Amino acid sequence: MAEQNQQNKNEEKDLNQLLKVRREKLKDLQDNGKDPFQITKFDVTAHSSEIKDNFEQMDGKEVTIAGRMMSKRVMGKASFCNVQDLKGNIQSYVARDSVGEEAYKDFKKMDIGDIVGIKGTVFRTKMGEISVHAESIVLLSKSLQILPEKFHGLTNTDIRYRQRYVDLIMNPEVKDTFVKRSQILKEIRNFLDGRGFMEVETPMLVANAGGAAARPFETHYNALDEDVKLRISLELYLKRLIVGGLERVYEIGRVFRNEGVDTRHNPEFTPDGAVSGIHRL
Repeated sequence: MAEQNQQNKNEEKDLNQLLKVRREKLKDLQDNGKDPFQITKFDVTAHSSEIKDNFEQMDGKEVTIAGRMMSKRVMGKASFCNVQDLKGNIQSYVARDSVGEEAYKDFKKMDIGDIVGIKGTVFRTKMGEISVHAESIVLLSKSLQILPEKFHGLTNTDIRYRQRYVDLIMNPEVKDTFVKRSQILKEIRNFLDGRGFMEVETPMLVANAGGAAARPFETHYNALDEDVKLRISLELYLKRLIVGGLERVYEIGRVFRNEGVDTRHNPEFTPDGAVSGIHRL
């Protein structure tokens, strides 16, 4: 036990040292007029998947990409890095003769997790990997935290749910779920809008949380000096809108239930969608 505690202390000390180094790098950049947080706009012309899917048309053409640097291999006068963006990842070849000596020195100081912007030409390496030959590379945002070790990834369930932003970086399938969910909601809206339904928003703070059998979250409305609850269902207010003359309505919104929590049940969630109308689908 004592040996394990000592090992944990040593690991924490090493981590703190690495974090300190990153902050020192940021300060050095700021002192030299290269503060990455002053860059507020960077125009991107292509995403990684677009380049890979349309390589025949884009081979030899100039592109501008941006994303998080997930790996880096420095080999003297030339290096490789892997950049992850919204739609995937792509390799970039960074050579001192192409980007310039000063820019190459800056690149060598960049860390895994930094957000970079790269302008260059599309090509295929001798190993057959589609890549971008960098003509310029700029640090867009400095990562001050250490990403989980790539080989083991992020597997701790508690950390994945509490630090969802890290989960999105390390587990591409999670990002894919977010994208698919957005597309599904878009199609639900298109389907209902095309049939004359109107999307509405109904109150979340209610005096009486009805419409379902569940325990509500309770709070106090200071301005009115009233106890109120977070809604547990969307149904009741939609029916009131129908009474008011809005014949076809729907809502895609959060509901809150003060009950159990596990990987399949969340105290706040979006139901499949509540639809009410005089004429059913």
